[in-house]
Amino acid sequence: MQRAGQDVGVDLAGVARLLADGTRAAFCLALLDGRAWTANELARYAHVAPSTATSHLNQLVSGGLLVEERHGRHRYVRVADRRVVELIESLAALAPQHSTRPSSLSASGRQQALARARLCYDHLAGTVALAITDTMVERGLLEWGPEPGLTDKGALWLTNTGITVPGGSRRPPVRTCLDWTERRPHLAGAVGAALCTHALAAGWMSRIGTTRALIVTPAGRQALHDHLGLPSADL
Repeated sequence: MQRAGQDVGVDLAGVARLLADGTRAAFCLALLDGRAWTANELARYAHVAPSTATSHLNQLVSGGLLVEERHGRHRYVRVADRRVVELIESLAALAPQHSTRPSSLSASGRQQALARARLCYDHLAGTVALAITDTMVERGLLEWGPEPGLTDKGALWLTNTGITVPGGSRRPPVRTCLDWTERRPHLAGAVGAALCTHALAAGWMSRIGTTRALIVTPAGRQALHDHLGLPSADL
């Protein structure tokens, strides 16, 4: 008997099954920081045995959500491409929010840091990212409608700020990405990636440990105030 959905040649349920397991979903969320992780690192992150992590990673790789890289004896995995990132972020934004009590003060701090500023693959997410996006829209640097885009004023602002958007790519300059903690879209696309790259390279933001959480540095607060007028309270 033919399964429902096979008549159109799309096994949507197969993709859903890959993310229906809590450990595999946790791995995918961790990998949204854009880095390559080892199986042991992901095992420690999800509090599972290395053998369990390897089994789950094999399924995610064979299912096309992750790709693996070999460096000597070490095996690394990363998100396959931006389409997977968009899928995971969209599902996370639709998922119910559980008001779980953090098990420790450090866990509470990590949750707050992730909600405030974090990497979403190659662009910024969290309340800081939304503050930047909102201000860019208010200042006429971005068109934020059904077809978002960079305005002429926005292109000049990027140049004056020293932010370079690589050319020759088919990637859209501006794209919205639904923020899974705030449930509102933040800036993505080539412009969002360039802004994130510049913020990290210029020392406006820095990583917190090995997580994808970010902190806005004093230099970053000053720069975002100078370039966008953002008050320190929003950062």
